[in-house]
Amino acid sequence: MENYLERVRLAKRGDTEAFASLYREIYGDLYRFAIYILKNPTDAQDAVSDTVADAFAAIRRLRAEEAFKGWIFRILSNKCKKKLKEYATKAVQWTEEWPDRLVLQEGGLDMAEDVQVRMLFWQLPADDRMIIAMHVFAGYTSREIAKQLHMNENTVRSRESRALKRLKAGLECR
Repeated sequence: MENYLERVRLAKRGDTEAFASLYREIYGDLYRFAIYILKNPTDAQDAVSDTVADAFAAIRRLRAEEAFKGWIFRILSNKCKKKLKEYATKAVQWTEEWPDRLVLQEGGLDMAEDVQVRMLFWQLPADDRMIIAMHVFAGYTSREIAKQLHMNENTVRSRESRALKRLKAGLECR
């Protein structure tokens, strides 16, 4: 942990190698989050790249070194939200591959359910979205999330539980 915090401190001072090291460590988590939200590998890669560029440009303004992961996930979350808004305004063209994409995963959600889950997800408060994203998409534990977001571990668990119940209730209402 100390090595991690030291790399964040160095990155805040402009050390590009320290920032690159942090990026390599968190890239997989960022990409998993983006691919889940956007369902498009190219857009997910672009969102992660834009996030990293913005984070590198703004890292000197990061207040607490311990908040780095939560901070960069918030940037990514905003990038994904912006991209989803772009999706909503674009006209969709029917292609030959669409029939194969109507069921997104075997035994999983159909396209309409997937869209509804995403809409419900984005209606949650920002902190709740971040907690769910860090736990479900990036695999962080409640303890790790609590440290990143400067919250009590029990608060993280209860907020996640309530948010998941709201998502489930929203799906059952349809």
